[in-house]
Amino acid sequence: MKYSLLLMAFSAATLSLMGCGGKKENADIITRKPTVARVQKTKTMGDYRQSRKVEWLGATYTVETDFRADRSLPQVADGVQKYYDNRVTVRILRADGSEFFNRTFSKTDFSSYLDNEVGKKGALLGVVFDRAEGGYLYFAASVGSPDKSSDEYVPLVVRLSRFGEVSVHKDSTLDTGSDTAPTTEAEEEDGV
Repeated sequence: MKYSLLLMAFSAATLSLMGCGGKKENADIITRKPTVARVQKTKTMGDYRQSRKVEWLGATYTVETDFRADRSLPQVADGVQKYYDNRVTVRILRADGSEFFNRTFSKTDFSSYLDNEVGKKGALLGVVFDRAEGGYLYFAASVGSPDKSSDEYVPLVVRLSRFGEVSVHKDSTLDTGSDTAPTTEAEEEDGV
């Protein structure tokens, strides 16, 4: 019996040594966690509305501009981020409340002043009242990168005559308060 116990103990020790006798290598397997592409929501550039009283041609007018993202227009992208393009409605009311002018602008109204890159990737960034001078009302407009931190844009001047005729030209100076009248007869007659 003592012999059998000793044999069993010896067998157990031998088996345990055989189980541990093989040399194991700890090989680390390094893999990269797959990146999940986040679908970013299409952004808007922020809607705004502005209303100003303006003295023009001896009368008081109210100039209203309404800037809105338009989901029906083709989207534009600045890198990976997509944006909705915009429409701007300019409405001018006489002192008695009757409407002198009402027009909605989109990027296509300015396409002849844009290069291919801005025309494809740019958005209408705004149309805002600048000044009344002589028989004209002047508005500053711009088309460019929809990213608010970007300074890439094409400055334009929209000129409205006392007869409601609209003409557009590139703003050669970045200060819209300076002389921005067209410099050539061709630019003078260029209308939208």
